[in-house]
Amino acid sequence: MTDPASSYYPPPDQWQEMEAQHLEGLKQCSQEFGREHEDTLTIMASLGCIYVDQGRWDEAAKLQVEVMDTRKRVLGEEHPDTLTSMSHLASTYSCQGRWKEAETLLVQMIKTSKRVLGEDSPNTFTGMANLASTYLDQGRLEEAEKLQLQVIEICERTLGPEDPHSLTSLNNLASTYREQGRWNEAEKIEGQVTEISKRVLGLEHPSTLTSISNLSTTHLNQGRHKEAGELQAQVLEIRKRTLGWEHPSTLTTMANLAAIYSAQERWKEAEELEVQILEIRKQVLGPEHPSTLISMNNLAHTRKALGEGKEALRLMSECVELCNRQLGPDHPDTIASTAAVTKWRNEDPSFSFPAGGEPGKTEDLRPLV
Repeated sequence: MTDPASSYYPPPDQWQEMEAQHLEGLKQCSQEFGREHEDTLTIMASLGCIYVDQGRWDEAAKLQVEVMDTRKRVLGEEHPDTLTSMSHLASTYSCQGRWKEAETLLVQMIKTSKRVLGEDSPNTFTGMANLASTYLDQGRLEEAEKLQLQVIEICERTLGPEDPHSLTSLNNLASTYREQGRWNEAEKIEGQVTEISKRVLGLEHPSTLTSISNLSTTHLNQGRHKEAGELQAQVLEIRKRTLGWEHPSTLTTMANLAAIYSAQERWKEAEELEVQILEIRKQVLGPEHPSTLISMNNLAHTRKALGEGKEALRLMSECVELCNRQLGPDHPDTIASTAAVTKWRNEDPSFSFPAGGEPGKTEDLRPLV
């Protein structure tokens, strides 16, 4: 399990050097000790983390599957290192939008970890937190909230209320509250977490930036557009500098800033950002990734607001087809996109959005505990 307190991202130009060092170490260890030696597996797991931090999830998953399978065979299915490998792979599956696979892996891992290590073990409550996030991604909000409250109780009791794991758990609960429309409850949690994170972790720590970004999203939904825009712009500047333009976290921040522009009826500025985001996500994540589908949905709404009805309908129809295939017909995003297509097909061609516009869907970063 990666400790949030130490998981600062290196500058983009250092990733290539780190990857090269790990690949050379992996080659040497494999030759000297063999592919199944724990030192070799440790390097492979660390290289997988480097790929995850860059959003290179396919490469990460390939390594993590090998590490997990080897540890199951060599160490056994109940060994803590095996359980950690299962959790890391499940996290990567979640990033890829493979939520059912992540859920299956995490349920198995949590059951074993509770029996072998106990509920208070970091392995156990990390798995519980990550499982809650997969529930949230699938729109299973009540299940997510119930599990998140359990994780918060364990983290605060065993680690203290200001530990990074406790702060991340609170942030994830706030994400569920937002999905439930409980804006004031979400804002209260996010404000507290942001202030503690700034003091304990520093302004540029990934967890602090996530807290600020999520608080901005809540302000947007409360109609506090100016505050939301200022916070999101601050996060975007830092993420562009520390992570680069194509990193998934940077793209999420850009998408949220575009949603703020839409809410302010700054449609052209929103469109400019959304076109960039969609193209990069298609290249980096693939056309069917959930984040790519959100980008398609948002750009379609913006095109509709700009009076480009036919292009908006074409784009949203494509989005619905992909959502049905990737997310399923009962997912909230599929339902919302389908409703938009139905409305646009039935309305008068001269339709335009009412005053205030219809902003795109904001996105949320829910770091794993």
